[in-house]
Amino acid sequence: MSKEQSCVLKAWEVTVRKTQQAKKRANSIFGTVSVAPQTDDDTTTTTDDIDDDSSTNRSSIGELYHAERVLPNGDYYTGQWYDSFPHGHGKYLWTDGCMYIGDWYNGKTMGRGKFGWPSGASYEGEFKSGYMDGVGLYTGPSGDTYKGQWVMNLKHGHGIKRFANGDVYDGEWRRGLQESHGKYQWRDGSYYIGEWKNAMICGKGTFIWTDGNRYDGFWDDGLPRGNGTFKWADGSFYVGHWSNDPEEMNGTYYPSGDEGNPEWDPKDVFNNLSEYKICSGERVPVLPSQKKLSVWNSSKRVEKPRRMSVDGRVSVGVDRAFEKMNMWGTESGEGAADIDSTTRRDLDAEMMRLEAEGFIQSLRPTPAPMRLPRAGRKQGETISKGHRNYELMLNLQLGIRHAVGKQAPVVSLDLKHSAFDPKEKVWTRFPPEGTKYTPPHQSTEFKWKDYCPLVFRSLRKLFKVDPADYMLSICGNDALRELSSPGKSGSFFYLTNDDRYMIKTMKKSETKVLLRMLAAYYNHVRAFENTLVIRFYGLHCVKLTGPIQKKVRFVIMGNLFCSEYSIHRRFDLKGSSLGRTTDKPESEINSNTILKDLDLNFIFRLQKAWYQEFIRQVDKDCEFLEQERIMDYSLLVGIHFREASVAGELIPSGARTPIGEFEDETAPRLSGADVDQLLSDPTRWASIRLGGNMPARAERTMRRSDCEFQLVGEPTGEYYEVVMIFGIIDILQDYDISKKLEHAYKSIQYDPTSISAVDPRLYSRRFRDFIFKVFTEDN
Repeated sequence: MSKEQSCVLKAWEVTVRKTQQAKKRANSIFGTVSVAPQTDDDTTTTTDDIDDDSSTNRSSIGELYHAERVLPNGDYYTGQWYDSFPHGHGKYLWTDGCMYIGDWYNGKTMGRGKFGWPSGASYEGEFKSGYMDGVGLYTGPSGDTYKGQWVMNLKHGHGIKRFANGDVYDGEWRRGLQESHGKYQWRDGSYYIGEWKNAMICGKGTFIWTDGNRYDGFWDDGLPRGNGTFKWADGSFYVGHWSNDPEEMNGTYYPSGDEGNPEWDPKDVFNNLSEYKICSGERVPVLPSQKKLSVWNSSKRVEKPRRMSVDGRVSVGVDRAFEKMNMWGTESGEGAADIDSTTRRDLDAEMMRLEAEGFIQSLRPTPAPMRLPRAGRKQGETISKGHRNYELMLNLQLGIRHAVGKQAPVVSLDLKHSAFDPKEKVWTRFPPEGTKYTPPHQSTEFKWKDYCPLVFRSLRKLFKVDPADYMLSICGNDALRELSSPGKSGSFFYLTNDDRYMIKTMKKSETKVLLRMLAAYYNHVRAFENTLVIRFYGLHCVKLTGPIQKKVRFVIMGNLFCSEYSIHRRFDLKGSSLGRTTDKPESEINSNTILKDLDLNFIFRLQKAWYQEFIRQVDKDCEFLEQERIMDYSLLVGIHFREASVAGELIPSGARTPIGEFEDETAPRLSGADVDQLLSDPTRWASIRLGGNMPARAERTMRRSDCEFQLVGEPTGEYYEVVMIFGIIDILQDYDISKKLEHAYKSIQYDPTSISAVDPRLYSRRFRDFIFKVFTEDN
């Protein structure tokens, strides 16, 4: 090795050594931040030593130090400080009397801490990204306490709630409400133990009074409903079907001996239970994540010149680092050949080691900044008079209005096997002049068929669909909208004007599959309330009379993307690679475009409780589809980005406006405060569920250029706050002879594991493997 090369290598080694020593700086040349814990010696600086000049100098080079400051808006902070925000351990006092003492990370409460309200309420426990998140104890101003698990300011998981009036609840919570299994004990000693739903006693459970009487059985909305047994302390009991409606109530009384209570009325139980109310508890007035921090902006601070990277982020010294790394020659690469192969190999090994340790992550090619996609038009063409399918729409609306309007309300969700019989269908003739049972209309004569009407009526009740709203959405004055192009299967799709329901025309084979699996589908969605499988509301057929006698079968489904949030990105994910890219040029892609597996450039990180529930439900749903020999289904994902600039550029989470620059407060964006408002309003909690309006973080990924079919890209560390909507769709394709032939034919030309048409067992395993790589736990 020449003397010049030796000097160059030494200079490079000095650069690497300095980088390792400076890795805890916010703007190090290798772009990583690591804060070492401070010792007592580090925190003994007095306030006299922290004058404006010294704090300015320290903050300008990005070190962690102790500060005591009265901020511009009157807030007070004392503790560890980094750059322009609390970072480490510190105490923050707001002017309204709220106070936080604990751990901070880049201006957000993160770790353990205690938050106090001026009302006397307090929370002590774990925080994450500004939210009460983890295990903690909340004490309300009137004496209510809750000790247990939290997720994003909501009680979620196991916890014990002690109410000020003496009642106690010990059990599971979901989204701030009692859910699943728990025990509620009233102050007089009576208690209920069993299932809960949306803070109401619902499901199977036992109520025990202090006098020894008890009820074991099913409940609905806090009252006995269904099969149950009431037992007295003397051993006598009553068995029957319970209901608040006297006409539905029936049962048998069994005395314990010769003496009984023949005059006892089951209604006495309902009257007695009316005295036992479930406390709603207190509402947190202001959530910790809603508290804003005042940014320190010293007039004496002198900013060093900073270089803007290609994605708009500020960096320091990156160009200098590249200069030192490229000392072997000019920009054209001259002189690089002067290094012998051993030296080159040693340098490559050292670079790989540093990259693995995270020191040179910022030296990789930086992706271009992300922008909000171009907004698409409202989907679909309105079906007005003169449209080729106008009469079909009228027939459909007439049939549904007739079918739903004449049906009696569902009494019980327990259906007989005969209700699922494919022959269980009702034909109705609709002549233009009308009949005794059908209204006159302006369309041509047609026949209407309802498949398994009792089953779909029960499904609509199970999915909490109001019959009047259902008819109004589909059969109201507003016309349906036909999507511009049919799907791959040749089916046509129609949307209701309020976007709540989607109507899909069906092939005969798909109708047979749905009817075959209908009983299993019904049992599955009934057993798993949070199932991600698409919701079916009705299966019908219109038969046009005349010489052609054409039959049009269609199914009514829920529209997955009917949400209060605008959908910015849509992905259809299967876990296969062959043909799984969009065929549109970049200029034609907008917010309505359905992208595919190889277009996906994110990993979605869910809160721990949500992620655990997600993997459990995906496993259950895939097992159900596998048992029914279904394949070729996909996970449809919609993403709403919560923060974007006025120019339309997406703002990564943790990105802040540089000191001294103006941030437009009127920019049209959905900030974290909007989600806080959603979470703080109990009437809107129901809109957040697994797969629906879920807050999450999306980490951007980049695929390697040398790997054409890399399904999941490499994480970049660039995160975006998002709201997610997702569900499993296209579940009516079984592995029939046509799919087996497709698999055999394509396997000759392509990798058999890359194609969509595979055995349901293999499809389910591949689908889950891929989805569990794309969705991960947010650590």
